[in-house]
Amino acid sequence: MSRVYNFSAGPAVLPESVLKEAAEEMLDYKGTGMSVMEMSHRSKAFEEIIQTAEADLRELMQIPDNYKVLFLQGGASQQFAMIPMNLMKNRVADYIVTGQWAKKAYQEASKYGKANKIASSEDKTFSYIPDCSDLPISEEADYVYICENNTIYGTKFKNLPNTKGKTLVADVSSCFLSEPVDVSKYGIIYGGVQKNIGPAGVVIVIIREDLITEDVLEGTPTMLKYKTHADANSLYNTPPAYGIYICGKVFKWLKSMGGLEVMKARNEEKAKILYDFLDQSKLFQGTVEKKDRSLMNVPFVTGSAELDAKFVKEAKEAGLENLKGHRSVGGMRASIYNAMPKEGVEALVAFMKKFEEENL
Repeated sequence: MSRVYNFSAGPAVLPESVLKEAAEEMLDYKGTGMSVMEMSHRSKAFEEIIQTAEADLRELMQIPDNYKVLFLQGGASQQFAMIPMNLMKNRVADYIVTGQWAKKAYQEASKYGKANKIASSEDKTFSYIPDCSDLPISEEADYVYICENNTIYGTKFKNLPNTKGKTLVADVSSCFLSEPVDVSKYGIIYGGVQKNIGPAGVVIVIIREDLITEDVLEGTPTMLKYKTHADANSLYNTPPAYGIYICGKVFKWLKSMGGLEVMKARNEEKAKILYDFLDQSKLFQGTVEKKDRSLMNVPFVTGSAELDAKFVKEAKEAGLENLKGHRSVGGMRASIYNAMPKEGVEALVAFMKKFEEENL
């Protein structure tokens, strides 16, 4: 069985070289006589794995020294509660709702204090990013929250919101490491790794040190305090060790590719191939305002549910997997993360052209 082109939104495609390397080390990691899956997280070998992973991530993202890198569990969804528990000192936070996940984060924060929805694109099914240059930021807000790239709807913040001096918190799950970022503009930048970095089960939180305090909401569980994990260098309890190991390999792969500037250029080139076709197609249409299009997630439709279903079925038969859109929006979605080769996007467009000729 040859490998398919996997357009899944997450868990998603990983670099083939990383998978091969992991396969070679599966039974014996560097002469330890055991798999990383089996070794103690307190062992010398694992200590080196997690420390190297952090060092490589810091280098890739040029993370300033006053930020901690935490490898946690519970995915991005657990952060929806952890953020207000740790940051909502005044019990007020502002949320910009540009999709399903930002909406869930907003709803979760409402359990802990006053969450203000200061901008939203729900009026047009989240198909655009609202103008965030002059928002009604609350004076007493503890932070302003965004989901930077919306996996389901295929939109991306090209400019960060003007938070008027308030701490910016961003969920970057689906655009993590796809392009360079200025970490210093964020208080917290975090994401689940299962889209662009590694296997499901790890969430990486990059947090400014002044936000890590004992002063958290009353009743916050020990495991949900950033300080617990920061003080223990992500080893307070058994971490998702194998997942972190794979993430570390992906960081090495990204460095070998030339880093995030190179990835951005590659991702722009791949996305352009698909968007250019969508813009001239007589059958398929993209669903996002052009200025707000994501490089990572590309939703599109034919306008007919029957034809959409036929396309997904025939694409699968052609070795183009996981193109069905999210259940909440239907249609199709191609997730073209870092590890998706350009050939995969070209194969998709060639198939779309053929499908269009046969079905118009």
